[in-house]
Amino acid sequence: MKKIVFLTGAGMSVESGFKTFRGNDGLWENFPVEKVASHEGWLMNPDFVTEFYNGLRTKLFDAQPNDGHKLIKELEKYYDVTVVTQNVDDLHERAGSKNVIHLHGELAKVCSSNEPYDEKYIKTLTKENPTIEPGTKAGDGSLLRPFIVFFGEAVPMMEPAAREAQKADIFVIIGTSLNVYPAAGLVAYAPEGAPIYLIDPENVSQSYRNVTHIKKGASEGMKELFNILVKQE
Repeated sequence: MKKIVFLTGAGMSVESGFKTFRGNDGLWENFPVEKVASHEGWLMNPDFVTEFYNGLRTKLFDAQPNDGHKLIKELEKYYDVTVVTQNVDDLHERAGSKNVIHLHGELAKVCSSNEPYDEKYIKTLTKENPTIEPGTKAGDGSLLRPFIVFFGEAVPMMEPAAREAQKADIFVIIGTSLNVYPAAGLVAYAPEGAPIYLIDPENVSQSYRNVTHIKKGASEGMKELFNILVKQE
């Protein structure tokens, strides 16, 4: 079975009603990034940061996977599919995708401030209980913080994502400007000769080989790509 690796960005979730972080009317438009999405911001005012992500999480649970998410899952019938996402939402999982790597963390989770990736202290929140009280502590005694990779922090899931990209027979990019590093560098790990599909309604600056640009949004673009890929099988 051939392997497809998807790299998805903020544009993947726009049709689900979940705003992108960047762009006009983005999630951070009214909040300085350094205040809500940096390690320094967290240390300065953890209560404010906790409440900010509580609000985002509530919006996330109101969003639903779109046809693009669902078609990625549908491709699992024909291909070995791995999704590498820059998004912090769980819409790929809710659409049923089995293999999802989150580069920038997961909004639906909170974790230890001392050891964010220690699974013993990672807690998944739900639509019924989407918030945590500021000051709540993890099992190791540190404050529970959003399970988000803040600006300036390492991206621990880059290595597993790069390993998956190296095994790709087909590489697909959806809804990302390819300007966010280190994630954008993943394309370079795709084997030489592997076809690359780019789904984005906008012109995207890129210099990669073998790129087929489908100038549509996530859902319409995935419908076109699905037909292409399933006909190949």
